[in-house]
Amino acid sequence: MSLSPVDHDSLDCRLPDRQSLPLVVASPHSGALYPSEFLAQAAVPLTALRRAEDAFVDELFASAPGLGIPLLAARFPRSYVDANREPYELDPGMFEGPLPHALNHRTTRVAAGLGMIPRVAASGEAIYRGRVPAIEIERRLETCWRPYHVALSGLIEQTYAQFGGVLLIDAHSMPSSASGLSLREHGVDVVLGDNHGEACAPLLVDAVERWLAAQGLRVRRNQPYAGGFTTQRYGRPAVGRHTLQIEINRALYMDEARHTKLPTFGATQRLIAGLLDAIGQGALEALLPRPMAAE
Repeated sequence: MSLSPVDHDSLDCRLPDRQSLPLVVASPHSGALYPSEFLAQAAVPLTALRRAEDAFVDELFASAPGLGIPLLAARFPRSYVDANREPYELDPGMFEGPLPHALNHRTTRVAAGLGMIPRVAASGEAIYRGRVPAIEIERRLETCWRPYHVALSGLIEQTYAQFGGVLLIDAHSMPSSASGLSLREHGVDVVLGDNHGEACAPLLVDAVERWLAAQGLRVRRNQPYAGGFTTQRYGRPAVGRHTLQIEINRALYMDEARHTKLPTFGATQRLIAGLLDAIGQGALEALLPRPMAAE
């Protein structure tokens, strides 16, 4: 079964010639195309905005199509639109003009300034010089958020139809000193987020953790990242739809201060290729429908 092509200016969708594994890889935060009008509104420099990016994560997972796995990446930056949030998860104080009735402002992420349209940069500084016109909400939903999730939903459903099950890998990176956890102190290389057991079958998460540990990596689950909107929306293990968020310590592959790749980037890329192949083969076996036992 061949996947339908996805063509949208805000997305980078790389499809395999033939999908052979029941995985989909998505990178919602590696986009780095900053609209000029957005930069003109910003009260912080581009370097501050870029610290919110999951820089180079789409490149780390670039082996996916060659392994028979579709890869979807947002081209828009996280500081402009965060695709790992609910569509109307927003701070009303940011905007000027009539607001949508569906606004959900009572979340910890909005309180931290990290809604679908973020209020603050990674440094905690306000992104905008003044209030944002409320019409920007629907414009950014239509040009960025909705195309991303329409494409992602389509890839998930097509994969499920072909294999009878699907595992979505929600690919992210984390700063080496993450909020609530000193990664340097505790030596955490990867955090696996399954929404505290709600988004992915334990046998799949166990398999990923074992494989990473066998490569010498130090793994933690759900702390400080259990997953966001993506794991909550698409993780339905009871019906064969699994989602696992993977957070990779940036210190493994990039210079965080200079926003450049380290010499270890290629090795990390090869490690991710090995992980995807191993996960895919394991998921192929675990997710294949089995005949019902005779009564």
